[in-house]
Amino acid sequence: MTDPAWEPPLAGTDVEHLTGTLERLRATFRWKADGLDAEQLRARPVPSSRLSIGGLLKHLAVCEDDVFAWRILGQRPETWSMVPEDDVARWQFTVDPDESAEDVYQIWAAAVGRSRQRLAQVVQDGGLDQDGHLEFEGARPGVRRHLHDLIEEYGRHTGHMDLLREAIDGRVGEDPPRDWPMIP
Repeated sequence: MTDPAWEPPLAGTDVEHLTGTLERLRATFRWKADGLDAEQLRARPVPSSRLSIGGLLKHLAVCEDDVFAWRILGQRPETWSMVPEDDVARWQFTVDPDESAEDVYQIWAAAVGRSRQRLAQVVQDGGLDQDGHLEFEGARPGVRRHLHDLIEEYGRHTGHMDLLREAIDGRVGEDPPRDWPMIP
């Protein structure tokens, strides 16, 4: 039996393991959001939380662009152009009434597509040992560190998605079904 496209390799390089782990989390995260309408994407079904599935899709789109465009390459992230600077914090966790489900899914899918292209180029141009663009506390974290940080962010929010999706319609599970088409 062939492993699904989102399954990390059992044996591989550092790049293959890290990108495989990120792809598995992306797939699980997106599967948890799959097939919902705009109202369901807006819903905040856990009374103690302000999180919504649509808000998390937008937040992780911002994270994807922030890590690969800004932190690693020093380029202005595309998601920054989608919203006024003073509204980013609210926008990335909220599905506005005029946003359709397709809009929200596309924001995330486009960011992931850009990230995949950027990471492939970074790996081709020198690998994970390169320094990123931004300096923190006198040091420039490497590409590998930024990749680990994004994996951590997906891990955190995929756990949130488990609770939110179960509260919306009962969907549970660790991974997408083997035959689930990887989106995007």
